[in-house]
Amino acid sequence: MAPSKGPATGRHRIVIVGGGAGGLELATRLGDTLGRRGRAEVTLIEKTRTHVWKPKLHEIAAGSMDISQHEVGYLAQSHWHHFNYRIGEMIGLDRERREVLVAAHLDDEGREVTPPRAVGYDTLVIAVGSQSNDFGTPGVAEHALRLESAADAERFHRRLINACIRAHSQGTPLQPAQLHLAIIGAGATGVELAAELHRTTREVVAYGLDRVDAEKDIQVTVVEAAPRVLPALPPRLSAATEALLRQLGVNVLTNAKVASVSAGTVQLADGRALPAELIVWAAGVKAPDFLKDIAGLETNRVNQLVVKATLQTTRDDNIFAFGDCAACAWPEAGAGAIVPPRAQAAHQQASHLAAQLKRRLAGQPPRDWRYRDFGSLVSLGEFSTVGSMMGGLIGGSLMIEGLFARLMYQSLYKMHELALHGWVKVALDTLARLIVRRTEPHVKLH
Repeated sequence: MAPSKGPATGRHRIVIVGGGAGGLELATRLGDTLGRRGRAEVTLIEKTRTHVWKPKLHEIAAGSMDISQHEVGYLAQSHWHHFNYRIGEMIGLDRERREVLVAAHLDDEGREVTPPRAVGYDTLVIAVGSQSNDFGTPGVAEHALRLESAADAERFHRRLINACIRAHSQGTPLQPAQLHLAIIGAGATGVELAAELHRTTREVVAYGLDRVDAEKDIQVTVVEAAPRVLPALPPRLSAATEALLRQLGVNVLTNAKVASVSAGTVQLADGRALPAELIVWAAGVKAPDFLKDIAGLETNRVNQLVVKATLQTTRDDNIFAFGDCAACAWPEAGAGAIVPPRAQAAHQQASHLAAQLKRRLAGQPPRDWRYRDFGSLVSLGEFSTVGSMMGGLIGGSLMIEGLFARLMYQSLYKMHELALHGWVKVALDTLARLIVRRTEPHVKLH
């Protein structure tokens, strides 16, 4: 069946909702091919103005990465790569009229920038990512910070710097919770943040905050409900990571379920209370709440859209979903398993869909996608990188640590940058960052 076309331009309308790693890569690829040649009208709907690779958020939060050197402006990217960027947040879907419902976008002062509107599509791709899942734990929404966006990471960093300056400036002894940081969840985000904080807090204090004793006053605690940190990785890597964290002075609490969170305190189910000035929730993820049963589409218990092997939703072949917001079966991992929410999966799916949507425009059915598991990598800052490579490809895992693992971790980000910008810009940007790193502090101080 020939693909339908938009009434205004006569071109097939491909609308992508969500400008995360996968969504922006797909919009860029389609813009450079279909959009550039006038074969389709490609539109990206995203609620923010700039993109930052989500696995880097812990570095922004800790202050070891300057966001201004790594963020990508959607408006400029759309201009350079021949797709439309429309700012706004998806709040609903009309499948019968084939329209995405977008909320009004307001500025920081509450003034309307764009009105509520409906954006028509012929093919819709939903890639809105994931958000933290607090499992209904009392007090988390009110008193815990999350690392879901660049704005969240910057907010945490400002509070961290302010906490250090406050402790240095006050004339009274530190209170029990002051300069104590509690990270709830010892998955990749929690562990990476803890390791980065060990270094950056000491560098911040070294810039003249001499009334703060970094070794004695600053305490970082990681709380994990499972029996070990990094429960998704093999036990040997979990043990090595925990040993390194403890060596750095990070308090690691496993088999510790959080009962509630209040201002300045994390209450554990066993009765222990952990004082903490800054509390980060990094345990569990789910798809955004607005996706739950949206427009009659099939979703699972964590709001993910259930998709077929073609990445089409099970109840509407005109709607695709991928990345963290999609539940795609992973038969190689066992019955009922789904593809894990990883950046590598979104990257693979974006590449696959870029080819399949071209087939769709030619009236051909999309082919199935198969996940290739290249393993997991966790960066522990300048101290180490650990991971398992080639997991699903060989039926086992190759454990890697140290320099090689670090190079592999950095290559994942370079692959994302290459998908967005190409070799020339990536090479020039990398050189510029190396030069800046030699002339400015290695930790962001504001």
